[in-house]
Amino acid sequence: MSKQVYPIVLKKGKQKAYIVYVPDFDIGTQGNDLADAIEMAQDAIEATGLCIQDAKEPMPAPSNIDSVKVEKGEIKTLVTVDFNAYRRKTETRIVKKNLSLPSWLNVEAEAAGVNFSAVLQEALKERLHPQG
Repeated sequence: MSKQVYPIVLKKGKQKAYIVYVPDFDIGTQGNDLADAIEMAQDAIEATGLCIQDAKEPMPAPSNIDSVKVEKGEIKTLVTVDFNAYRRKTETRIVKKNLSLPSWLNVEAEAAGVNFSAVLQEALKERLHPQG
């Protein structure tokens, strides 16, 4: 299963910062504020999880949140992670695609020195993640 829910423990640091501990992975991280700290915990769990998967080691099972002990002033909560989605998001391998376009457009683009791959990547990024 790629989606899991892991407990984390947050502790107020200096100023607005929060320090995070992830008991099931025995890792820590921090964030500038509570939302950032939770996001950083999610990223740390997913990145660590991919390393564990790549090493063909067993993934830690999520602890029951009730079994996680906290000290006064600490916050315990749950973080949802999706190891498969994180792998897709961070994957850097190149995938070859074929495309079709009118002959006249191909001739003009080649004459202009257009890098088809770069143009397609730019167009897809704009279509999928429009600015503003």
